[in-house]
Amino acid sequence: MNTSDVAWDLYRSFLAVLDEGSLSGAARALGLTQPTLGRQVAALEEALGLALFTRSQTGLLPTDAALALRGHAEAMRDTAAALAREAHGFGSGVRGAVRVSASEVIGIEVLPPILAGLRQAHPQLEVELVLSNRLQDLVRREADIAVRMTAPRQDVLMASRIGDVPLGLVAHQDYLRRRGTPKNAAELEHHDVIGYDQETAWIRAARTRYADWGREKFALRCDSDLAQLALIRAGAGIGICQLALARRDPQLVPVMPGAVDLRLSTWVAMHTDLRNSPRCRVVFDALVQGMRAYVGADGEPAAPAGTARTAA
Repeated sequence: MNTSDVAWDLYRSFLAVLDEGSLSGAARALGLTQPTLGRQVAALEEALGLALFTRSQTGLLPTDAALALRGHAEAMRDTAAALAREAHGFGSGVRGAVRVSASEVIGIEVLPPILAGLRQAHPQLEVELVLSNRLQDLVRREADIAVRMTAPRQDVLMASRIGDVPLGLVAHQDYLRRRGTPKNAAELEHHDVIGYDQETAWIRAARTRYADWGREKFALRCDSDLAQLALIRAGAGIGICQLALARRDPQLVPVMPGAVDLRLSTWVAMHTDLRNSPRCRVVFDALVQGMRAYVGADGEPAAPAGTARTAA
């Protein structure tokens, strides 16, 4: 078989085995029988002339060749999904699927009412919401539209700057009733502080300004922003929270205002090729409007990312 004639189904099965680590798990994920999936993986290996997996006691281990091919296969998957969304969106009116990516906190705490309003206004619109703190690749069409807490850098993206989301120390009023409200850093030392476990690039950058905020300072450590927010709401301690989010809950109280002065530059972005797509344009505009209401800031109209990201 010529490698250019390899069916997409074989690559899909290959990716499923990579993700699941076994033929049985991949078969369940794709709704296939295990023998069928095994034959597809074997057919791909024969077509490529490569061994893609080796057996171990814990399942199937990818070879170096498989790991090298993974990115290309994922690009094929994203393209196939984008093609299906594009084809499904043709017709009169706003219809079809739009894939939106956002961070976990924004996706769960902010976007649902925006998306609910979109569905009410456009019943034939379908929204695929991807929640991840990893930046989805809009150029490769992993998503159609992204709400990002960092400025887009690719010139092929159009982006609208929403504003800056300030972060600050926040606690539940029940915690403050029990433990008192710290007035300065010295008093904060005697409180239960919620923070990270593993440093990320963003945390390392923040620590250049707040060098004494190491993980040893935290009584509760977690790398999930959602879990940290849940701990704050449960009255477990004092943590860093988006102040726009804290303002929505009267039981959440800012602590030591100004002690933490960190901001998330917030944008809505999509590929310029989608600007004339009715469904994508409607979702893009709704996200811009809804996010600006959340941030409470005036932003700029959509423009190519190379221009928009220079705006204040």
